[in-house]
Amino acid sequence: MEFDSSVFLEDFSEEEKAALSGHFSNADRAVFAITTPRQVDRGALMSRYSRTDKTMRRVFLDEFASNPDRGEEFYRKVLLEYGDDSVAELGEAQVALEGISNIAAKKIEDRRIGLSYLEKSSRYVPFDKKVAGHYRYVRESRIMSSNHADLYIQACDRSFDTYRKSLPSLQKYLEEREPIDKFSFFDSGAQAERSFGQLKARADIDAAKRIYHVTVRAKALDLLRGLLPASAMTNVGITGNGRAFEYLLTIMYGSQLAELQSLAGQLFDELNSVIPSFVRRANDRHGQALQQYMAKTGQEVRDLVHRHLSGMQAEPRPDKVRLVEHEDNTTAEVKVASAVLYEQAEGRPLEKIMQYVRSMPQAERHDIIRSYTKHRENRRHRPGRAYEMVDCVFELFTNFGMFRDLHRHRVLTMERQLLSTRHGYDMPAEIGDAGLGRDFADCMDFAKQAYETISQEMPEEAQYVVNFAYRYPYFIKMNLREACHMIELRTAPQGHPDYRRVCQEMFSQIRHAHPVLAEGIKFADMNSYELERLGSEKRTERKRQSGA
Repeated sequence: MEFDSSVFLEDFSEEEKAALSGHFSNADRAVFAITTPRQVDRGALMSRYSRTDKTMRRVFLDEFASNPDRGEEFYRKVLLEYGDDSVAELGEAQVALEGISNIAAKKIEDRRIGLSYLEKSSRYVPFDKKVAGHYRYVRESRIMSSNHADLYIQACDRSFDTYRKSLPSLQKYLEEREPIDKFSFFDSGAQAERSFGQLKARADIDAAKRIYHVTVRAKALDLLRGLLPASAMTNVGITGNGRAFEYLLTIMYGSQLAELQSLAGQLFDELNSVIPSFVRRANDRHGQALQQYMAKTGQEVRDLVHRHLSGMQAEPRPDKVRLVEHEDNTTAEVKVASAVLYEQAEGRPLEKIMQYVRSMPQAERHDIIRSYTKHRENRRHRPGRAYEMVDCVFELFTNFGMFRDLHRHRVLTMERQLLSTRHGYDMPAEIGDAGLGRDFADCMDFAKQAYETISQEMPEEAQYVVNFAYRYPYFIKMNLREACHMIELRTAPQGHPDYRRVCQEMFSQIRHAHPVLAEGIKFADMNSYELERLGSEKRTERKRQSGA
């Protein structure tokens, strides 16, 4: 079965193509490089990109093309004929990959060093639109050329149909459960917050309605994103240096997935047009040798798993979060307290400092640790690097949608298994309360049947049909400083309820293992909220009104 993916491409007029020329490497392909010499516009474009359903080139035409004063001189790249790998970091590029699957996006975003990503949000942008009569999901080429093509299309269409049908019903339910009259908003006359019914000024009433409706819609999208299959198309903007792009390309070329191999060729062509000296090795004999090494190693690991774990049964995991490895508490405290003292120790050796700290009374050691974080006034005042002396390993068993959020954190080690339907799924309570539970469950069951059929022949490709709601095993190894950052960021009130609960549990388990060290994690929000984004949307509206 053939499917022409070009129907998803935006058709620009000749006048628009002329306006795009010089700012993008092409105007008619889904993968393109951002070549505008206006450096400020690059960062602004990337930021705007994650909060809109528009393509990047449309955003540029609508919002940037007529504003030349926002640009600045194009950064002059340093090109050298010879140098070690670090020289490749002198070449930078910003690219976009549009209309790619969530499977491909996560494999690309696995590369942690030297690349920064912004991805189309499932919290702000609905996925209910059709283009040329088709939902926006990737028609995986190997599946589409097999006898599973019809089943795959049926499963993906059903997921999107359920999502689309459920969205207005869920929004109506949320508005009835949490009516606008229940909340307070800014009253410009009183310069204070008042209940919605007390607002008098038309501008205040309109602002309150706008805040409320945006918040309710975001809540509905949060709750429904579990219906989306991993094949759902997303857009990813990448900023990075040449060395990191070269390694990314090598990984993509060596993938077993046809989508990633195809994207690798397209991405290489675009990067070769803007930073050719820094990516050429990804596609020459050196790159091919590296691809072969990775492929052989991957096969070795698969053989080892078959040899050693074939007799081990998979187990149900009732706990979403499990701290599976952590250091002895006294040892952890000695490490941190010693590192705190070391910077100003003026030549005194670390070994002797650690011996001294270990021998001191516990109360004195705790005083050192508490002094190190007592001046933190908000979560951006991160603990110092002494907190990096302590590591912890969490195994998580959450839905795939939540994995996508935690996957964004870079200063950690994350390993995961293949996405499947064998571990069950999560359905938000609100879905059932709104009378949408049967449709949700039927959708999950049909996807499970499709996955089980396709995976018998194509286990990697079968991932495309799995919904975000299905549970996914992975582990995270990180130091205590990164744990502090993740927990304080991901428990903020505006966060998705799934990852808020998981990070709250991570904090509880760290606090149990290291009670005094955990005191330094001062801004973990352990509360729950009905409309998580309401406070954030209020602050955004105030900034908009003040012109800040």
